[in-house]
Amino acid sequence: MQRTVGDGKYDENVLAMQCVLAYNKPGFRGGFRLIQLRRRGMGSLKILIAEDETLITISITKMLENIGHTVVGRARTGKEAVEKALELSPDLVLMDIKMDDMDGLEASRQILALKPLPIVILTAFSQEDLIEKANEIGVSAYLVKPVSESDLLPVLVLARSRFKQLQTLQQEVGDLKEALRTRKLVEQAKGILMDKERITEAEAFKRIQQQSRNRNIPMGKLAEAIITASDLLGEKKS
Repeated sequence: MQRTVGDGKYDENVLAMQCVLAYNKPGFRGGFRLIQLRRRGMGSLKILIAEDETLITISITKMLENIGHTVVGRARTGKEAVEKALELSPDLVLMDIKMDDMDGLEASRQILALKPLPIVILTAFSQEDLIEKANEIGVSAYLVKPVSESDLLPVLVLARSRFKQLQTLQQEVGDLKEALRTRKLVEQAKGILMDKERITEAEAFKRIQQQSRNRNIPMGKLAEAIITASDLLGEKKS
């Protein structure tokens, strides 16, 4: 999944990279510098873990606590994950892809329909079809198991920002299905701007958003125009 930025108060892509660098720097592993960087981007999150393997749940819980977050609940089935997401109102859900009663994507779909929030899918494999299905229902990010602390923190930051972007698009178009379609176009247009202008993903999204407001054009239409122009220029060069 591509990862995007949030509300413009800080560059979450840069923050995520700083988190990785701080984590890997000698003497700072899991320490104050990492927590300090996290606090620049977001406060302590309330997180629900939906995972049927107890040892994995314990391990992820410890990692989350190490970086200053709180696990407010644990679920062993998809049905329980949906119920606890509604009951506990977490800031984010870590959702295993495979559980006994329903898979993580179906549980995520139900949660997003009832109480939209950032969801990170946990999977043992990196599969294109899984990524595509997760995108189609509005999942914010995914992590391949086994999960490491250095992977976890950047994904939490970026999942929240990607969720904020989807909310922005949904407010503009008024429909989740159309917002997801628009997100695909915006992701492609961002990639074009990043390659052409050598800018970050954060800056690319801000440019599309600002031009959309300045020209009074929906972000989806503007993204389509960027893609079409890029295709035409590519044909001329070839």
